[in-house]
Amino acid sequence: MLKDSPSPSDPIHELREEFRTHLDTFYTRLKLAPPYESVEKAIRALTTAVHALPQSDHSRIAVDSTLRWELFRQAFQWSGLNKKHRGIIAGLARNRASLDLPPEYDHFLNLFGE
Repeated sequence: MLKDSPSPSDPIHELREEFRTHLDTFYTRLKLAPPYESVEKAIRALTTAVHALPQSDHSRIAVDSTLRWELFRQAFQWSGLNKKHRGIIAGLARNRASLDLPPEYDHFLNLFGE
């Protein structure tokens, strides 16, 4: 049976919300409208990836930001977000110093140079 709403301490819900916040920050700071359908697809991809992991990994994800960002990068790529606004973002990424993004966002930006 599915719950109507996740509990506040649901780690997958928290991970989804963190990812959503990072995506919002990414597009806002680049001054681009997020491709909403692909954003939702990315969040579903993240959820699917986490559900496929053993339960023991869920607690590791909660405390390991490197692991979380790797999952975020994979979901970003699997959803096709790295193909949306590709030319614009690749151009912006060339001058990384001018972007108002923390270094963690290179996980997303680097996908535009591949």
